[in-house]
Amino acid sequence: MKKNILITGTSQGIGQAIKKELENNEFNCLTPTREELDISDPKSIEDFFSNLKVEIDGLVNNAGINILGNLDSVSNTDINSMVNTNLIAPLKLIQFVSKNMKLKRYGKIVNISSIWGVRSKEFRTLYSMTKFGINGITKSLAKELGEYNILINSIAPGYVNTEMTQKNVSLAEQNKIKETIPLRRFAEPEEIAKLVLFLVSKNNSYITGEIITIDGGFLA
Repeated sequence: MKKNILITGTSQGIGQAIKKELENNEFNCLTPTREELDISDPKSIEDFFSNLKVEIDGLVNNAGINILGNLDSVSNTDINSMVNTNLIAPLKLIQFVSKNMKLKRYGKIVNISSIWGVRSKEFRTLYSMTKFGINGITKSLAKELGEYNILINSIAPGYVNTEMTQKNVSLAEQNKIKETIPLRRFAEPEEIAKLVLFLVSKNNSYITGEIITIDGGFLA
C-alpha cells in the first residue's frame, strides 16, 4: 500500500516540488487547502484530524512565513504570526500525527528549516528564532519518539530558486549572492525535494535528529 504523507505549503516553490517528487515515487500526498487546514488556527488543526479518514505515515512541515525587519520594527503581531505559523503549528501537527505513528511503531517526519536556523544575519531575528526553534523540536523529539521507530529530521535549505526568490531579490542581488556560494548557483526546489524523498522513504532507516544543510557549501 502507498504511504500517506501530509505536506503543508504545497502551492508553489519547495512544497510544490516535494509533492510532485513524492507522488512520482508512489506516495499518496495529502495537501489540504487553507480552507481545509489553517495551520495558524489550533481549532482548524484539531478539526482537520478529527475528520481525517486515513492514517498518516509521514509528515512534511513545509509551510512558513518570513517577516524581515530590524529590532525596532518588530511588532507583537509579527511575533505572534511568525511563532504561530513557523513553530507552534508544526509542533501541533507532529503531536497529532505521532499518536497513531506510536501505535504502528512507524513514522517519518521532516521539518523544513533554513540555513538561518543554523546561522543568522541582521533583520532575521524572528525568522531565525522560529527556525532555531524547529531544529530544537527536531532534536528533542528524535530522543522522545525514537523508541517508537519514528524518525524526525530537519532540512535547512540555503538560497533556492523559487518564485518568491525571483520576486523579492533583484537579479543583480542574486548574482552577488551566488558569488558567495561555492557551487555558484541557487538550489532548485527539486533538489530539496529529493532529499525529503530519501528521508521519508524506506531507504532511511537510521537517520534521525539531524539538521541537514543543503546550501551548495554556503555555510562551509
